[in-house]
Amino acid sequence: MSERSLLLLLSFFVGICSGLAAVLLTSCIDGIKHLLDNTLSLNHNIQYLLLPGAGMLISLLLLRFVIKDNISHGVTKVLLAVSRGESKIKPHNMWSSMLTSSVTIGFGGSVGAEAPIVYTGAAIGSNLGRCFGLSYRNITILLGCGAAGAISGIFKAPLAGVLFTMEILLFNISLSSMLPLLISTISATVVSYIFRGQTPMFACTLTPFAMGNIPFYMLMGVVLGFGSLYFTNTTLWLEDKIAKIGNQYLRWLICAVVLGLTIFIFPQLYGEGYGVLSDLLNGREIEVEGRSILSFMMRSGWGMAAFFALIFFIKVLAMTATNAGGGNGGTFGPTLFCGAIAGFVVARCFNLAGAAVPEQNFVLVGMAAMMAGVMQAPMTAIFLIAEISGGYELLIPLILTATVSYGTVRLFQKYSIYSKRIAQSGDLLTHDNDQAVLTLLHTYDLIRDKYPRLRIEQHLRDVVAAVKDSTAAVIAVVDSDGRFQGLIDIGNVRKYLLRTDLYDKLKVENLMETAPALLNKDEKMESVMRKFDSTGAWRLPVVDNDSRYLGFISRSRLLTAYRRELKEISNED
Repeated sequence: MSERSLLLLLSFFVGICSGLAAVLLTSCIDGIKHLLDNTLSLNHNIQYLLLPGAGMLISLLLLRFVIKDNISHGVTKVLLAVSRGESKIKPHNMWSSMLTSSVTIGFGGSVGAEAPIVYTGAAIGSNLGRCFGLSYRNITILLGCGAAGAISGIFKAPLAGVLFTMEILLFNISLSSMLPLLISTISATVVSYIFRGQTPMFACTLTPFAMGNIPFYMLMGVVLGFGSLYFTNTTLWLEDKIAKIGNQYLRWLICAVVLGLTIFIFPQLYGEGYGVLSDLLNGREIEVEGRSILSFMMRSGWGMAAFFALIFFIKVLAMTATNAGGGNGGTFGPTLFCGAIAGFVVARCFNLAGAAVPEQNFVLVGMAAMMAGVMQAPMTAIFLIAEISGGYELLIPLILTATVSYGTVRLFQKYSIYSKRIAQSGDLLTHDNDQAVLTLLHTYDLIRDKYPRLRIEQHLRDVVAAVKDSTAAVIAVVDSDGRFQGLIDIGNVRKYLLRTDLYDKLKVENLMETAPALLNKDEKMESVMRKFDSTGAWRLPVVDNDSRYLGFISRSRLLTAYRRELKEISNED
């Protein structure tokens, strides 16, 4: 069987496994919730204060003593695996993310299950591809198949799975790779249909689209664009602040108290919050009386809008506290939650101001707008929301609002919540093939050590001997500890090679010259290219972090590797 045929077969199995993983994860979360509700006779207030922190602690203990690895930020970890040119994900990620996230969310952690299941699906694809000895390119495609299958399985949305992989994960995927992705997403969706039924995840009743509401949708797109900026920047800022707490258990205690108090005040933040989304989408009244100390705000229209606006702003704190305190979950679900809440608030404000807009429609469209802004994946946002709700009749406002939100965010921020930190380190692949090639090339892999080396205290006689035994155009000069001191250009010292009277008089230090620039073995390829361009050098020396000489990189070797990598990522066969 050719590797191409094997890839298609494996994409089917990856889809099946990813779909089963999605079904298993949702079943475990529902099972834990049901078990806690039926075995613990706690009133709601005690439940909100204690259970989320307990789930975080269990997850923390599993991570520290069983898994012994950091598995948070699943989508970002998958992006990093692809961007570093390895597409290797540890085998334990095929189950560890499901285990910890089901406990975290089942106990009421205010996060989503989508990022853990994406990490799980990607791990299944990566490890299956490596097991069958596929090439790096096909392992990467299988990794994408696993992620696409996971999204398709958990949302019952096959098209969104493909678009998610193409927009967020596999930036340079070719059209020929579409078939494995489609096979994976369809098989995962069918598995989800078998076990969870064919009803859309958020089935709702919607009002037909009215052209007169276009200005309101556009305005909401701008508002949610700024809301997306708040969501992304506040999340990353809070993560940095909480990470400075060195003791894990102290960090857990602080985050557990913060999370418990926020859920105590805003019970809608308990768990994923998809029940609240379903109520908003279907126009049902949300029960707050007796469950929140702020329930009095729900007695007026403006008070209700203010109450839900507070939920929008506090959700980021609850989500970050859950993950930072030892829990495991993603930002995918909270993004949908915040989008729905913001859509409701905007629509309610419009109506209170005298307009007459359908609030349920704005709730649905708000989910797409928020996702487009936070994840910077407008196509995924548009079709995911349409698929999970059956709301294709709102395709025009979905496209319009998601585009406006995405455009607003891009005016201020280039990267999504998943890619911002990776981009800052220079490891992010982009849709720009040139930048992608530079990211995938590694300086250390291009070093050649065919060049002779001499110590700085040696003489011209040693230079002549080195020239006789090598065809290299330069000689590296090092000290007694192997640290690079300079180089000898054979062309520049040729006039001395036949001066036997100088063989023992001229020292290497008198013949060497300073290198135009030095390269570090871990230096980013973009920086390496800049140094070659600025110096005009044909070859540059490479040293380690202690300045020890390792070899040279030549311009010809660099360009050859560049062309090979560019051909690989652009291959349409």
